[in-house]
Amino acid sequence: MGAQGCWAMVIILGLLLQPQFLSSQNLTCNQKDWTVLRYFMGNLTKTLEGWTTNSSADCCEWEGITCDPPSAGRVIKLELPNKRLSGKLSDSLSGLDQLKTLNLSHNFLKDSLPLSLFHMPNLEQLDLSYNDFSGLIPESINLPSIRSLNISANSLKGSLPSHICVNSTGIGFLSLAVNYFSGNISPGLGKCSSLEELYLGTNQLTGVVTEDIFQLQNLRRLGLQDNNLGGKLSPGIANLSNLVRLDISSNNFSGEIPDVFSELKRFQYLIANSNNFSGGIPSSLSNSPTVSLLNLRNNSLEGSIYLNCSAMVTLNSLDLATNKFTGPVPDNLPLCRQLQDVNLARNNFSGQIPESFNQFHSLSYLSLSNSSLHNLSSALQILQQCRNLTALVLTLNFPGETLPDDPNLHFEKLKVLVIASCQLRGSIPQWLSKISSLQLLDMSWNHLNGALPPWLGSYRELFYLDLSNNSFTGEIPKSLTELPSLIHGNISLEKPSPDFPFFMKRNESARGLQYNQIGSFPPTLELGHNFLSGPVWPEFGNLKKLIVFDLKFNNLSGPIPENLSEMSSLEILDLSHNDLTGTIPPSLESLSFLSIFNVAYNRLYGKIPSGGQFQTFPNSSFEGNNLCGDHRFSCQDNTSEHVSPKRSRRNKDIIIGMVVGIIFGTALLIGLMYLFVLRTHKRNEVDPEKEEPDTNDKNLEELSSRLVVLFQNWESYKELCIDDLLESTNNFDQANIIGCGGFGLVYRGTLPDGRKVAIKRLSGDCGQMDREFRAEVEALSRAQHPNLVHLQGYCMHKNDRLLIYSYMENGSLDYWLHEKVDGPSLLGWETRLKIAQGAARGLAYLHQSCEPHILHRDIKSSNILLDENFKAHLADFGLARLILPYDTHVTTDLVGTLGYIPPEYGQASVATYKGDVYSFGVVLLELLTGKRPMDMCKPKGTRDLISWVIRMKMENKESEVFDPFIYGKQHDKEMLRVLEIACLCLNESPKIRPTTQQLVYWLDKVTSLSSV
Repeated sequence: MGAQGCWAMVIILGLLLQPQFLSSQNLTCNQKDWTVLRYFMGNLTKTLEGWTTNSSADCCEWEGITCDPPSAGRVIKLELPNKRLSGKLSDSLSGLDQLKTLNLSHNFLKDSLPLSLFHMPNLEQLDLSYNDFSGLIPESINLPSIRSLNISANSLKGSLPSHICVNSTGIGFLSLAVNYFSGNISPGLGKCSSLEELYLGTNQLTGVVTEDIFQLQNLRRLGLQDNNLGGKLSPGIANLSNLVRLDISSNNFSGEIPDVFSELKRFQYLIANSNNFSGGIPSSLSNSPTVSLLNLRNNSLEGSIYLNCSAMVTLNSLDLATNKFTGPVPDNLPLCRQLQDVNLARNNFSGQIPESFNQFHSLSYLSLSNSSLHNLSSALQILQQCRNLTALVLTLNFPGETLPDDPNLHFEKLKVLVIASCQLRGSIPQWLSKISSLQLLDMSWNHLNGALPPWLGSYRELFYLDLSNNSFTGEIPKSLTELPSLIHGNISLEKPSPDFPFFMKRNESARGLQYNQIGSFPPTLELGHNFLSGPVWPEFGNLKKLIVFDLKFNNLSGPIPENLSEMSSLEILDLSHNDLTGTIPPSLESLSFLSIFNVAYNRLYGKIPSGGQFQTFPNSSFEGNNLCGDHRFSCQDNTSEHVSPKRSRRNKDIIIGMVVGIIFGTALLIGLMYLFVLRTHKRNEVDPEKEEPDTNDKNLEELSSRLVVLFQNWESYKELCIDDLLESTNNFDQANIIGCGGFGLVYRGTLPDGRKVAIKRLSGDCGQMDREFRAEVEALSRAQHPNLVHLQGYCMHKNDRLLIYSYMENGSLDYWLHEKVDGPSLLGWETRLKIAQGAARGLAYLHQSCEPHILHRDIKSSNILLDENFKAHLADFGLARLILPYDTHVTTDLVGTLGYIPPEYGQASVATYKGDVYSFGVVLLELLTGKRPMDMCKPKGTRDLISWVIRMKMENKESEVFDPFIYGKQHDKEMLRVLEIACLCLNESPKIRPTTQQLVYWLDKVTSLSSV
């Protein structure tokens, strides 16, 4: 055929194929599939954009739909993740018999999964994760083509569907995690011979791991964490020759870890913390050339640590903290060339930090706290040569040693240095001044002395300085008033490792030594409990980002500077137990976030400011001075104590003359009385019965002051007295402190019959006469509601006012959300919603039902207490009346805590009901996000929780604000509803905010997903 003939043939073929080409570009979906999709759409509460019920519409063009040209426009993919779909999943979807991919993840679909969904012959990928499906998995499953099945993060229950492998042997990915599956792991999963990833974590599984799981030779990742699995870890794990990651954390595994990991040639990650493993680290782990992360924290492992680091060439993170290891710190760790994070804290080591650590060039984070180490000088000499070290924690070691002053010490990249609670001696060494990148320095609870060096103020990034509980002398360096990070707030401290507890820090409350994460440290200057002298510099007012300023128990003198009112972020100011003089500057009333203020035991005089936060501070904050105030005692009685020097000299002669005259007159009067008694002695005998009533009255008054008044009908305590309370708290021992509020300390007490109570101690005279105090307390006792902490009784003895409350077994919501290490993971969404509903009911009662109505004025997570059933109880309501007797219950001077104060309080010093609602909205955000209202240690833009949440909401990123411990597990739509309620509470206009009655109604309806 010639060239022209060939071109003619091409043209003819092109014309013949053109219709087919055009039809492949403009497919019309199969009518049967269109009908199925219409039923699917009809079960949704929200119409999808672009989808229509018009029969002429081409469903192949709809969002999320993919059709297959060779099969006449049959639907093969339905992919609609993150579309906020809600409603039920239609049983008709099984009619899409050519469907290969179904992805409806991260939506709000609910109810049971259709049986027909598990009988689709061509389905290869099924992803229904992060919805709200409930019920059981069908016993009959026939998905012969399935390759990936993900139904995690729902509310499914019952037994694991181990029978899935009977007809689905080709499945490679199976995730059933974060549901409510319970019981034992039944045999059957071993038949999924192609399985590469199996996730069963965060369920309620019990018993042992069945052996057939260890027959999955293609398995690469196995997640069994957060269950109640127990027994010994089977050596059958050696059969998983392709295993890369194993997570069995937070279970009840016991016995020794099997020594079989040498069979796993690709193994990299072992996460086995929080079990009951004993024995040592198996040789196959300590010699593994592939392991990158080894987390065995919080077990009962013992013996010495041996890691063959010359073989462990990929080890990056090692956490062996909180075990029973003994012997020396392993000296060969530097041979692990990739090792960056090392946590060996809270073991039973002895000896010193090995000299070989001077070659530990990869090390970034090291914690050896509470490890019985000695020779700090050698330790620092060695560790300074770790050129990439950024965080060093050596707390509770080196008892009684001297802090070395070697000028050659130098830590080039160190950001965090903690050598606290070591009883160290010596002074602040010069070498510290060379750590230019230092951001957090804690040398508290030692015996350091000498003057504080001026160069402490030269750190560009330092935001946390704790030198408290030492023996420092001299003036506070004025240079500390120039710390840039506390002036401008450029704080960006990164956590050394995402999962490591940071270090143990001594706490003066009942909890003693606590774990702390870096993110929990606010900008702080802690210099209390020393022997510092001189003034409190006015220039401290420059530190506008400082939150904690603690100078208590020193010898500071001079006035309290008015400039301190410029420390606009200040939340804690403690100047107590010094030698300060003058008055309390009224300008301090402008510190809107100040929640703890203490100037007790100085030489202050004059009137206590009455505006701002000052109305909330207890009398104990001012005692030991010559201060006065309308709500405490009359200022008229104290004016003579502070006359001017000139007036004092002018009246000196007059005072002397008066004293001489009084002495002479008194002597004359005594003589005359003596003569009178002699003359009448024989005529009048003393009648002892005439003295008895006076004695009895005095004893009765003393007795009544010691008795405890109980409002409840406690038959066994008709004569409970102060001695019983003293005995129940071990004489108000510090170890029994369970809380510290704006009105005093709270102690745990156990009465003689074993009943537990909480006793709040209000020091001072509480600003009222005894009769008025009794009346006010008895009025508070009538505030009875299931969601309030009940006031059971009170006692007045000398200057003490004691309030007796019901004891709450589970402490505060703040403790569970922000302090307890595993608190957020244990506080599920159902419990959090229950707490929100209960707190709202308690607040509504105070606002609307209680007579008289009561403003709370300090709603926050630490004032929401939880009983043994996690039922919410509002605390500290109405206590302002005991301190401020002249306020009304309706509108009172503002109070509050940083992060909870509504914006209008910055413009007017009046608290309102809608202010309580705003604070409640902040608590709702805490429950949803698990974050504190303010965290100055977070990156800029995320420190203020409210602003961050509102911004994320405007960007349609609501799902990113939720606490990962609760999001996606079952109730995401309910969480979105509560988020909407919280935002209504946080409206800048008080008029738009809801009432507490509305809050109760909306929150109670959340579970039914009704509209707000």
